[in-house]
Amino acid sequence: MDFTAIQENASRLGMRIQETLSEHTRDLTLVRGAGYLDGAEDTRNIRKQLDSNSDRDKLDAMKRLVALISKGRNVSEYFAQVVKNVASHNLEVRKLVYIYLLRYAEAEPDLALLSINTFQRDLADGSPLIRAMALRVLSGIRVPMIGSLVVLAIKKCAADVSPYVRKAAALAIPKCFELDTTHQPALISIIGTMLGDRSPLSIGCVAVAFQAVCPTRLDLLHRHYRRLCRVLVDVDEWGQVDIMNLLLRYARTMLPRPIVTADGEDVDKDLRLLLSSCEPLFQSQNPAVVMAATRVFYYAGTASYHGKIVQPLIRLLAMSKEVERVTITHILLLSESLPHLFSPHHVRFLIRSTDARPVKLDKIRLLLNIINPDNYQAILREFIDYADDTDDEVVFAAIRAVGRCAALAPESSQQCLNALTGMIRSRQEAVVSGAVLVLKQLVQTQLSTGVAFGQKSPLEIIAQLARRVDDIRHAQARACVLWLVGQYGAPDGESVAEWAPDVLRKAAKSFMTEDPLVKLQIITLAAKLFAVQPGDRTLGLLAAYVFALARYDANYDVRDRGRMMAALLAGVAPASLMADAEKPERAGVVLRREQVKMVLFQGKGSVVPDEPSPFEKATSLGTLGVITGKPALDSLLPDWLEQGVESVIRDNEDEQPVAVAPTAISSAQVRSSRGATPVVLTPTSSSPAPTGASRAPYTDLDAFYASEEEEEEEGEEEGDGEESEEGEEGSDDGSEDGESEPGESGSEEEEESEGEASEKSATRDFYAGT
Repeated sequence: MDFTAIQENASRLGMRIQETLSEHTRDLTLVRGAGYLDGAEDTRNIRKQLDSNSDRDKLDAMKRLVALISKGRNVSEYFAQVVKNVASHNLEVRKLVYIYLLRYAEAEPDLALLSINTFQRDLADGSPLIRAMALRVLSGIRVPMIGSLVVLAIKKCAADVSPYVRKAAALAIPKCFELDTTHQPALISIIGTMLGDRSPLSIGCVAVAFQAVCPTRLDLLHRHYRRLCRVLVDVDEWGQVDIMNLLLRYARTMLPRPIVTADGEDVDKDLRLLLSSCEPLFQSQNPAVVMAATRVFYYAGTASYHGKIVQPLIRLLAMSKEVERVTITHILLLSESLPHLFSPHHVRFLIRSTDARPVKLDKIRLLLNIINPDNYQAILREFIDYADDTDDEVVFAAIRAVGRCAALAPESSQQCLNALTGMIRSRQEAVVSGAVLVLKQLVQTQLSTGVAFGQKSPLEIIAQLARRVDDIRHAQARACVLWLVGQYGAPDGESVAEWAPDVLRKAAKSFMTEDPLVKLQIITLAAKLFAVQPGDRTLGLLAAYVFALARYDANYDVRDRGRMMAALLAGVAPASLMADAEKPERAGVVLRREQVKMVLFQGKGSVVPDEPSPFEKATSLGTLGVITGKPALDSLLPDWLEQGVESVIRDNEDEQPVAVAPTAISSAQVRSSRGATPVVLTPTSSSPAPTGASRAPYTDLDAFYASEEEEEEEGEEEGDGEESEEGEEGSDDGSEDGESEPGESGSEEEEESEGEASEKSATRDFYAGT
């Protein structure tokens, strides 16, 4: 065929396809659909179009009205014309009419009542979609006076043959209850009936209705508990979440507490059924389902079940940034009570440069929770690296984590001190200040508890900080260094360290330019050093200079601190601290030097407590309180019952399995049945033998095959006799008929041997399965 002809035919076919698509997509009005929102608000012909007999005009008018509603325009003036189209045969028109009615039914209750009869007629429509839509709109009309009609409609649709309609009925129950709570008894009765629904499509919505209307009526679940557990895997994803939360509350309220002893675990069979039914849901692609299953295993399972939640949660970290944020927070909460489960997977919790700030902070806390002697070196290296982050808050958290490593893993104390002292020489102000604060805490801990951190003594660390006090510009960090010098600058209590007065000199020189927080610590440092060595003239002059500067400072806290310290030291050496004109009259009690030292030094070296947990004690896994840090009181789980309720109340006669015994089938029985009805390998309640003696089922497979071989030998002997008789009869018949079929006996023997082999194989498979 010529290439030009092929090209012309292809071009003609392309044009035909384009014309066909244009013809069939003309009603979709894809381009015009966008113009409803972007174009001008033309409302001149809407009434005329709504009263038109053309479905296309009505659809165009309804699209324009819905577009105006989305823009915030009030189009309630067309309510009467829209209501007349409720019974339209065009499904698209009817959908838009329902949307319009849901928007303005509450504002126009009188006009909305005009469409009630139409909705009631639609409840008996032949299409399940129409019946469900009518109920959804009827329950969405927030007019209290039609509450009774809505209850009747829900009751009617709850018994509908279509599961889609029953699902709509279940979703309408919370709307009706919110509209008028006086209908609660009738709605509870409907919920009790719908709990027996065997359709996975609607049972999830029934759980939603149960939680909204009667969350405390767990007695309604007794007969349906086991069936809900079995059908859980077939329910839609969000229905699985609601059902798992409901079954977890039921288990904690009605089932006995699992008992863990040295001999093993005693778990109720119904609780074990719930856990085994939830376990396949860990493979779900919906993160909410995985979280709900994790909640069930954490609050209802024992220690042997907790290990199954680790891998599903780690899998969620790679789904998306939002899912990772929520998952990390839940893992952080779990790591406070189960750190050993997540310690082997610490590599999955390392910070990435693209992580958001909350994720970085949560990962640092998580790594601190799961640190142990096996992974502390790798985690410590990560913390030191995180100190170079661009976010100052992350830098502070990483440096604090380095200090916490020294307490959690004593083997790493020297490495932590080396890292912190190295950070003091950094050019980043945030790094230096964070390192100073952490070193202050470590020095306090070592001097208060006597626990050594590394090879350096606390005084050596303080001396190193004091030498670099000019390089530390962060106000809180400078205040920490000055406090350490004043608190521990006099080791023996009678003389100060040689470098302490120089620190006071530098601080007094820059007193006027310091932050108020630093000024307060300078005043305290001067008072402490002077109280230790009141006879030192240099310290006296420096203290008097500092107090004089503080007396005229603009900050009243600084002024008050200066006056208080000067008055406190009045009994030690008043002449060196105040001028003669400023000396107050002696009145009251004047403290001696030992008493002043007790006031200034005693009780000031307590260890700063560790960073508290970001979660409240009442925070429940799988709730919004895990993210916000505030407990969600409506999601609190009840405590376990020690004994639980009777298990017999959860028995359901309709779901009791029928115990049957397998039927023993022998090759003799198969041969006797050949030519009659075929043998079907179906277990029955009894095992009669058509021919031969009946035999009890074997429990030993070898004994069964041995008996089969004996029966085959007996059958072969009987078969030889029968074949000889049949051969004589066949010869007589052949002489009478005058014709014979050669090879007929051979084909019968082959079929018989093949049949015996297949039946024997089937019997072997059957008993191997049982």
